[in-house]
Amino acid sequence: MGINLSKGQRIDLTKTNPGLTKAIVGLGWDTNRYHGGFDFDLDASAFLTDANNQVVNDLDFVFYNNLKDPSGAVEHTGDNRTGEGDGDDEQIKIDFSKVPSHIHRIAITVTIHDAEARNQNFGQVSNAFVRVVDEETGREILRFDLGEDFSVETAVVICELYRHNGDWKFNAVGSGFAGGLAALCRNFGLQV
Repeated sequence: MGINLSKGQRIDLTKTNPGLTKAIVGLGWDTNRYHGGFDFDLDASAFLTDANNQVVNDLDFVFYNNLKDPSGAVEHTGDNRTGEGDGDDEQIKIDFSKVPSHIHRIAITVTIHDAEARNQNFGQVSNAFVRVVDEETGREILRFDLGEDFSVETAVVICELYRHNGDWKFNAVGSGFAGGLAALCRNFGLQV
């Protein structure tokens, strides 16, 4: 089993795991008892940003409608619309060897689809986690459990993978946003 991180912790990925080039970022969650008449549909996304934490090309926003960035370095494995069952609900694969040099950071986020219309928020979500797995060996390198710190938020930046002195590091962010996916997109410099 990998290392369990707390909010705000940072850890080396490639330096302490020599040979790690392909990682799977697995995200999972459960929903609390909820009787609003709608299923919860949570969506994972990746924002590939430059040194100023901005997405320069719209195609560097990887989500259910754009499953792979132009370089092929970051790939979303597909939308899970229910979050049923154990384990990862959605996965994003990253090949560090293919990440273009202008990309300094990969922010991994989760949003609630149609949250406002369905009157849903992260206060109704429990057991949310992110884990990083070595794709070659299947070994879990680290895990970050989000905890129950959220109430009205409809989007969360779960973590960031970022370059530092030629290596990749992981930052357990856990920062919530109101305004869903649109708010996240604006935060990363995309026009909505």
